[in-house]
Amino acid sequence: MEISGSAFNSGINTIQAGQRRVDQAAADIASNAVAAQPQPSSAPPATQVNPAPSSAEQRRPDLAESLVALRQGQNEAEAGAKVVKTADEVLGTLIDTSA
Repeated sequence: MEISGSAFNSGINTIQAGQRRVDQAAADIASNAVAAQPQPSSAPPATQVNPAPSSAEQRRPDLAESLVALRQGQNEAEAGAKVVKTADEVLGTLIDTSA
């Protein structure tokens, strides 16, 4: 039964890791969308052609990377769910054959 318990734990851990990745990617995408909206402020001085990006803009995650991470998290959670389902089926088969 230890093998089945390990499989369940691995599947649950993988689902949780995928969920964390999805949550982080969603937060990055949301912060990117908020940062992309024009801020109501005065225009930069005419002498400044390309102003240096603010620290918030420098730390802003790339939208493409966030979307890839979102998909990776989804795939990770789905893979964990398949592991849990398979472990459940194996355990059911073991119970049926031992009864």
